[in-house]
Amino acid sequence: MEVNITNANIQLKYLLLMFSIVLYLFNMIHPKIPLAQTVIQLCKAKGIKHIIISPGSRNAPLTIGFTNNPYFKCYSIVDERCAAFFALGIAQQLQEPTAVVCTSGSALLNYYPAVAEAFYSDVPLLVLSADRPKHLIGVGDGQTINQPNVFENHILYSANLKLDLDNKAEEEEELPIFKNLENKLETLLGLKQGIQEYNEVEINKAINIATSKHGPVHINIPFDEPLYNMIDKPTVNPKTIPVEENILQIESSVLSDCIKDWNEASKKMVLVGVSQPNAIEQKWLDVLAEDDSVIVFTETTSNLHHEDFFPSIDKIIAPFKSEDFINLQPDILLTFGGLIVSKKIKAFLRKYKPKHHWHVDSKKANDTFFSLNKFIKTTPNQFLEKLLGESKTKESDYKLTWTSIKSIRHSKHNAYLKMIDFSDLKAFEVVLNAIPDDTILQLGNSSTVRYAQLFDLNNTLEVFCNRGTSGIDGSTSTAIGCAVVNTKQTTLISGDLSFIYDSNALWNNYIPNNFRIIVINNQGGGIFRILPGHKNTENFDMYFETKHQLSAEHLCKMYGFEYVSVSNESDLTSSLNSFYSSSNQPKLLEIFTPKNLNDEVLLQYFKAIGQ
Repeated sequence: MEVNITNANIQLKYLLLMFSIVLYLFNMIHPKIPLAQTVIQLCKAKGIKHIIISPGSRNAPLTIGFTNNPYFKCYSIVDERCAAFFALGIAQQLQEPTAVVCTSGSALLNYYPAVAEAFYSDVPLLVLSADRPKHLIGVGDGQTINQPNVFENHILYSANLKLDLDNKAEEEEELPIFKNLENKLETLLGLKQGIQEYNEVEINKAINIATSKHGPVHINIPFDEPLYNMIDKPTVNPKTIPVEENILQIESSVLSDCIKDWNEASKKMVLVGVSQPNAIEQKWLDVLAEDDSVIVFTETTSNLHHEDFFPSIDKIIAPFKSEDFINLQPDILLTFGGLIVSKKIKAFLRKYKPKHHWHVDSKKANDTFFSLNKFIKTTPNQFLEKLLGESKTKESDYKLTWTSIKSIRHSKHNAYLKMIDFSDLKAFEVVLNAIPDDTILQLGNSSTVRYAQLFDLNNTLEVFCNRGTSGIDGSTSTAIGCAVVNTKQTTLISGDLSFIYDSNALWNNYIPNNFRIIVINNQGGGIFRILPGHKNTENFDMYFETKHQLSAEHLCKMYGFEYVSVSNESDLTSSLNSFYSSSNQPKLLEIFTPKNLNDEVLLQYFKAIGQ
């Protein structure tokens, strides 16, 4: 019989390779501390793959376990505030829990801005904080604060784990007398297994809540020394508790009332805030767009598009007078999504309240316009399927009136932009028109997102912004986290203060070469110049506008970014022609605009589109 030696050798090598992998996995390095093993094993069992670690000693058992397990993708980011927003950017894109790991003490407090943002933006963030044992808290030991429940007002769940009990004599010799007695007593009473079970339940519960309710959770994990001991095989096998399936059903009576009111109303307004791309099926959007009694206002962050919808809300309603608001006051206001950026639509609907305001969400409803009378706990897609499946066309000129206004505003908008000098507004026009198709656009807060709201963006873009707390902190870190886990190119547009505030975000070894940052540098907080106040005074310049002469050039040199700066429209247009081309470095384009002109251009814009 003829034997194929080559194939046999290949098969043997393959079997040896597989055996080596199994052997490696079975003999991986594990932290000796059972509690650390428990946390790590349950994270893996629940599919938490991305682990962002900030260096420290107390969290060494977790660091050892995560970094020596090939299942996890680990990142090392020193600045905890940046690390947490970086994790937020990953979780925002994947819509699954992403973990941040820190040592004890003030390190944990630096997570708070990102935790608050995750809380209000419904992003599943898992905070794993190492802590000292209870007997070392409040006695003057280093790096100790009161860590349990530290995020109490902005967290979905806090799991405060219990210290492992270890009755080994050599370790007990290091304990104070009262701790030694406590350890022996609890072991004697058989509580050691009870503590393990308690910790397993708490870890499972926290991760399940982050997964099912989409928000931040905190697991506080006390470790006693020694922290760096390792073993080849785990000593615990924690139980995995599955996530309970939450089936959302609309009450039949509520649905009947909605259908009845919807079919009778001749002026219906749909307003969509922050939403994930593709959250609603296009067929339901088409049905809404075809109804003459319905207008759909979409914010830049809504990621919803239709040629008959109404983006650029402020551009449309800013010139309205009282009689316009009265005539166009909706009978029904239907809202989806997260927080609303437009102050003008808030002012409109708070003063001229709709007869009915329904908010549809699987988790919560904000009474933003002080007129909420129905919170329908389901997904927008499920609700529209039920509602529009039984809706009837209502004869109305509501949409026609709004469409006529939109057309006029659009013409005035284009005419004004053709005549203005180089400024923030002109820069945003040029920049937004140049962003490549099918990319991700991350927007900074304050003036950046508000300028973007004045333009009808390319509908192939996916747009994100940290609108949960609307802070300027963390925008760059979030955008980098987004870029790391997404195959699409990511562009961040940021104001100068926001960029400088989060400049440690660039202290990051994982930034892809196709990542792009555009900084609009108007030498301070330019948005304050359009607010009521005394401009051009020393007090205003220092304490409100925070005037400065800084640039991003030296930061780019330090962190390996390709840097370009421009200060006029011609150079900006020319630079953008090559800005998105392939490179061996990420790129940053800094646009300098005239700070004393920007506010006048914007204020005149709102007058011009209303004439």
